[in-house]
Amino acid sequence: MSDNYPSIRRVFRFINRFQVLFWRLGLGRWMSSWPACLGTYMVITHYGRKSGKRYRTPLNFAKVNGEIYCVAGFGSDSDWYRNLQENPQVEIWHPDGWYVGAAEEVEVTEETLPILRNIMRNSGFVAKWMGLNAKTISDEDLMEACRDYRLIHLKRTAPRTGRSGPGDLVWIWPILLLMALLGKRRRRRG
Repeated sequence: MSDNYPSIRRVFRFINRFQVLFWRLGLGRWMSSWPACLGTYMVITHYGRKSGKRYRTPLNFAKVNGEIYCVAGFGSDSDWYRNLQENPQVEIWHPDGWYVGAAEEVEVTEETLPILRNIMRNSGFVAKWMGLNAKTISDEDLMEACRDYRLIHLKRTAPRTGRSGPGDLVWIWPILLLMALLGKRRRRRG
């Protein structure tokens, strides 16, 4: 990994908090509305390998033949990847819906390289920021650049509903709208 590895990881941890919040506020689908620039995003809920604590991790993804794939860009050092090795059961917050699923690692080969390329293409600015142009890079150079990456297939096993998933904070919007209207009304009176 590069010398910037720890600082890049800190930046992603900071950004990830906002991405999860956007999903909880019901704005998750909007995050994937400009894939060429911002990328396509989903969130997976997974459980700590030691603590059992629930974690939510936003990830870029590609949907290939109806199946969802993502990568661990920091390789086997990624905490969420190591958690999935211990417990592959996940919840998937995807722009198409909310699912229960299981994660399985897929070897990167000549056959699966197009999936990896698709994920890199769908990562928007992230791949470019990491110095990777998925549209122009050769297969050999892509394999080399991503040799430490882990390709993950997220198998959806069932749809999910409930209050603890995407949009559980959407109730905030009517309150904010009401507060804005009341504030505007007071300014008119004043």
